[in-house]
Amino acid sequence: MRSYVYKNFVLVAVLVMLAFTILGGVFVGMGRNYMLRDRRSALDSNAEELSRLAAAYAREGDLETWEFRITLSAMAQSSGSHCFLTDRGGTVLVCSERAIYCAHMGRNVGSEALSALRASGRYSALSRLGGLYETERFVSAAAVRAEDGTALAYVFSTADVSGVLKNWQTLLSIFLIASFGIMVLLLAVSFVSLRLGTRPLREMAAAALKFAHGDFSARVAVERNDELGALASAFNQMAESLERQEKRRSDFIANVAHELKTPMTAISGFADGLLDGTIPREQADRYLQTISDETKRLNRLVRSMLDLSRMESEGPEALRQKSFDLSELLLRTLLLFEQKINARGLDVDAQVPEDPMLVYGDADAINQVIYNLLENAVKFAAPGSTLGLSLFKQGEKAYVSIRNRGETIPPEELSLIFDRFHKTDRSRSADREGYGLGLYIVKTILGRHGEDVSVTSRDGVTEFVFSLTLRQK
Repeated sequence: MRSYVYKNFVLVAVLVMLAFTILGGVFVGMGRNYMLRDRRSALDSNAEELSRLAAAYAREGDLETWEFRITLSAMAQSSGSHCFLTDRGGTVLVCSERAIYCAHMGRNVGSEALSALRASGRYSALSRLGGLYETERFVSAAAVRAEDGTALAYVFSTADVSGVLKNWQTLLSIFLIASFGIMVLLLAVSFVSLRLGTRPLREMAAAALKFAHGDFSARVAVERNDELGALASAFNQMAESLERQEKRRSDFIANVAHELKTPMTAISGFADGLLDGTIPREQADRYLQTISDETKRLNRLVRSMLDLSRMESEGPEALRQKSFDLSELLLRTLLLFEQKINARGLDVDAQVPEDPMLVYGDADAINQVIYNLLENAVKFAAPGSTLGLSLFKQGEKAYVSIRNRGETIPPEELSLIFDRFHKTDRSRSADREGYGLGLYIVKTILGRHGEDVSVTSRDGVTEFVFSLTLRQK
């Protein structure tokens, strides 16, 4: 387990270093561009302000005054830039340097800047201004205009690129130091966390070995609220699920044995009675009929179990899905129960549209769903009551409702009614032929279609409702 910790620690260290390198590169590129854009924007604003200030001085007198030069120098100092004024020919007239005469006085800014200023009154670029500067600088210039809009002169605001990047390098150094410290702290925390994480992992490994030997009672202690704690909690939930599955499997085997034992006992008992003469010959036909009925019941049970096994092993893709008329299928299936309905004196309230209602699914499987639900409704309907059958649309779904009036199903039974081999007490006494698989088959078939079925039982009215997807036009 220690090697596991070290391997993961090395992996985390490599990933952190890689992430740090990528992050640093992205930060350097984006930060540098941001700083340059910010500096250029500041120069543009400074040039605009100088243009308005120079225009005000021009209206009051000469631009080549000491007062304007002092103002120009003050603005250059406050913005950290070099500023100067040229005439319309591009010759430097006033410079922000405080010397009486500076090296820029009388020099020309070059044709490129003048062409742009004469065309639009604005110029912004990275330039040496026709040799005015020895290295490239950020340059922003604007025209100084008279009241009639004519250009009187041009003002320039420039900044050294190296000066702009100097502040960025300071920020970059701070970033590197802080990032290195965070990286070291992260690696230390990761190492400690991995060391502490080995105990629950060992417990999970031990519990998994117990699961392999059929013991599903093992649990992992949940003593933390981080990801490993969540994993331990999920592991315990999985263990509980496996334990429930094992119990259901045991119950299933017990139920199957019980359901098989009842008809087999009857068949064996009556057959032995006929063979040893216990049952009189004149009553043989009666008991042979019972043997035949129990054999058929046993056959139905086995066939249903095989169908369930097939449905649970096959995926939804095994369904033979196509469009069919649900209205016609409902009425056709209802006719199969005509004799049973008449025998119990039931009235039928069928609210089924006359027009076809086309849905998409496996018609044979849905027929079995309707048959099982109708059989259940007829079987437990009170004699002389009304059997309800409705079909309606809502959104992109068709809904089928089958309801009867009889005994109210207790609320604690409703959540179990679709379980395998589940029978309420009333069904065990009222129906010897039932074996608790009909509603489970209904839920399984609809689940494979991606649909659902619900049941309500209030004031003696029990209603089953299931949905199917309408065929798109």
